Amino acid sequence: MKNRFPFRFGTTSYIIAADIIPNVEYLKDKVDDIELVLFESDEFSNLPSAADMQRLAALADEHELTYSVHLPLDVYMGHPLRAERERSAGKCLRIMELTETLPKSAYVLHFEAGAGVDINGFSEAERETFIDAVDDSSRMLLDRTAVQPSMICVENLNYPFELVMPVVEEYGFSVTLDVGHLEYYGFPTEAYLQSYLSRARVLHMHGTKEGKDHNSLSFMNPRVLDMVMQALYEDPRRDRVFTLEIFSEEDFASSSRVMEPRVR
Repeated sequence: MKNRFPFRFGTTSYIIAADIIPNVEYLKDKVDDIELVLFESDEFSNLPSAADMQRLAALADEHELTYSVHLPLDVYMGHPLRAERERSAGKCLRIMELTETLPKSAYVLHFEAGAGVDINGFSEAERETFIDAVDDSSRMLLDRTAVQPSMICVENLNYPFELVMPVVEEYGFSVTLDVGHLEYYGFPTEAYLQSYLSRARVLHMHGTKEGKDHNSLSFMNPRVLDMVMQALYEDPRRDRVFTLEIFSEEDFASSSRVMEPRVR
């Protein structure tokens, strides 16, 4: 699928059961972009070493790769406590600094209020607090980095995306349009494409199987996939990334087979 679409075709850095470098080695001739899924905790970290970063840069140069960097999942930009927002922004900044030398297509960012917090259950006052917190965190992040706001792509999650869109627009962020999430949570995919595709630098694509998302595209409604592909062909952008957000070799192979007849 490499170099076959009017966008950058990609997948995650966890397709084979190995660390990041072997995954990039495996994918280098198969995709245009690789989503680096990075995390750091007291128990475990997969952050690349300085030597790893040099190798990632060299592989990108040799094989015309870019990297979309998924900022850590345990950052809570909408947390009501400023200390938690400081920690979250700091964690994002460390990843941005770590990946500074890599050729990047985007940084993917979640706007969440806390671990396990369902924003859909918020009162009106709690929603306003959440938006104020996201606004504060966004300013905090941009004040401390030279990364262009348009490189930071806010992802739609399980709550209506229009809730955070004013902040996205205010700071000039781009969008990660996760079509798998739209289908999984029952949002109107066609309406979201019409509203947000023009701002979407990244799309996340995956199917739902047995009540779980992040499965092969063979489990995505073909009508939805065709609708997305039609929209992408009508608005071709080589800097846009189409990421298979899946995590196994089998899912990658079957997803690639699904995409094969959609090459024009």
